[in-house]
Amino acid sequence: MLYLSPGLTVYFCVLAFAFGACMGGFLNCTAWRIVHGESVLRGRSHCDVCGHVLTARDLVPIVSFLAHHGRCRWCRAKLSARHVWAEVITGAVFVLILLKFDISLQALGALALACILLAGAFADLEGYIIPDRFIAAGIVLRVVWFFFEDWRVTLPDALLGGFAVGGGLLAFVLLYEKLRKIEAMGGGDLKLLFVTGLWLGGAKNLLCLLLACIIGVAFGLATQKRRAQQENTNLFPWRPSICSAGILTMLVGDAVIAAYVSLF
Repeated sequence: MLYLSPGLTVYFCVLAFAFGACMGGFLNCTAWRIVHGESVLRGRSHCDVCGHVLTARDLVPIVSFLAHHGRCRWCRAKLSARHVWAEVITGAVFVLILLKFDISLQALGALALACILLAGAFADLEGYIIPDRFIAAGIVLRVVWFFFEDWRVTLPDALLGGFAVGGGLLAFVLLYEKLRKIEAMGGGDLKLLFVTGLWLGGAKNLLCLLLACIIGVAFGLATQKRRAQQENTNLFPWRPSICSAGILTMLVGDAVIAAYVSLF
């Protein structure tokens, strides 16, 4: 349906980006509130600095941030660019998912996974944590999603991706930490890889892990100078790399694995 005409494709892509930008703002706000100990269900959106309640004029995705030059309309404090980037990136991800899966039930499942991963990435960038409620939401949604597909086919691969990849990495990390007497990886990273394994399956979760390592190294090198100015230089948000790798694997994983297998 998406590709019936160029005009229809553009129309649905614009809708997907607009909806994604709104969802990005919501996910980023949810992550911010959880990290800072605020209720997600109660209270209206407010300025991060002065706490002034925001109006509808201040909450238009992307437009409000640009129109106010990235500052609060009330106290004129400079706001984090992470707000607008969260909206832009989420909108772009929604468009890519639409182009990949068309208007289908599979696209809906991909959007659910993307929202879980993006929310986790926003939380980790804000406070170096990934709330357990995001992990629980990813697991619950995956269990529900089994009823919309042939679970007799997908369940074994999902368990393989979650327990074999996530569990295998856990065993390796525990052994490494015991031998070196240092913390090698946070529990949130392993939980997140368990969730991606349930959604992606065994082979694609291995690809996700590989891509996460590559993205993490690149991100670490790019932000090395900035992190050197922090009080604790050991704090490094690797979970956004896992989230990015999960979304990339969801979009191009099948093609990458097929190309690799064709080499043999």
